[in-house]
Amino acid sequence: MKAGQHTRQEIFSQPQVWADALAVFDADAPTFSDLIAAADPDHVLVTGCGSTYYLSLTAARLLRGAGIDARAYPASELLLFPDSIYLEGRKLALITVSRSGATTETLRAAAAFKSRIGGPVVTVTCDSGSPLAREADLAFAIDSAGEKSVAQTRSFSSMCLVLQQMAAALAGDDRTSSARLPAQCQHLLHAFGDLAETLGADRSIERFFFLGADVLYGIACEAMLKMKEMSLSYSEAFHTLEFRHGPMSMAAENALVVGLISPEAAQPELQVLSEMRRMGARTLSVGSFATDSPRHIALPDDLPTWNTPVLHLPVLQLLAYHRALHNGQNPDQPHNLSAVVSLEDL
Repeated sequence: MKAGQHTRQEIFSQPQVWADALAVFDADAPTFSDLIAAADPDHVLVTGCGSTYYLSLTAARLLRGAGIDARAYPASELLLFPDSIYLEGRKLALITVSRSGATTETLRAAAAFKSRIGGPVVTVTCDSGSPLAREADLAFAIDSAGEKSVAQTRSFSSMCLVLQQMAAALAGDDRTSSARLPAQCQHLLHAFGDLAETLGADRSIERFFFLGADVLYGIACEAMLKMKEMSLSYSEAFHTLEFRHGPMSMAAENALVVGLISPEAAQPELQVLSEMRRMGARTLSVGSFATDSPRHIALPDDLPTWNTPVLHLPVLQLLAYHRALHNGQNPDQPHNLSAVVSLEDL
């Protein structure tokens, strides 16, 4: 079996799987809105583990942008430190995110939430038959997004799509622009695939830094994790302007600094990348703006901001995939990792 064949297929299958994810949400969108309206929570918790914790960070920011008080926590902290999270007198709802729907911390955190709080639990997963899906009040299950690879690619992005739709539905936003996202994914993979391969194969790059703010910080963390998991490369994620407060000491000719640029803060974020280039680092920008950056992944500029986080990721998944191959790693089976983490001693 050729190393990475499953990961490559899963990355390039995303346009079709994204269409499936949108259909999954549309099928139960009224039920979701009714469930949240009936519960009328004044605070929403979003949780996951690993990649899905990073996705929870993005989801919570999307919900806050929709006017909903939301915060993300690793499932282990919901389980082990509930007294610092469950504030008295608050009406809570929980959104759990898990590819397998069988991760120990997330399952037990959801069960503890139901026992202690009794609020609604909504699950986003890629396995409709999983324990998490069965026990939730409502489950959005994108079965076609399941993967043979250990590292998440299409599962993460498909669940991100559903969470974007959740926030838009609760905000009352027009979601028709979402139908364009599968085609946009297809365009990005083909238009910038060569760039991802060139950078991934460049052995003079020894350090990867992924920068993002607000809703894009969680996406930057996921891009960092993909690079680290698949290729065993030195990789870190930071809030964009925070990179200037110490970490930029690592910006040198052997570093690639990847900036996920938010439309609201494009000028100062691009300035960070410009400063890193002056320090000798190479940079790659991702966003929906005109730029003279030497390497840029151009996103569409006519989509609502809430609908674009997921588009920052596909080419960066390809970057990690190619880096893994050139590091002699198998991205289908990262070192020391398994697809489902079970901790029976919790």
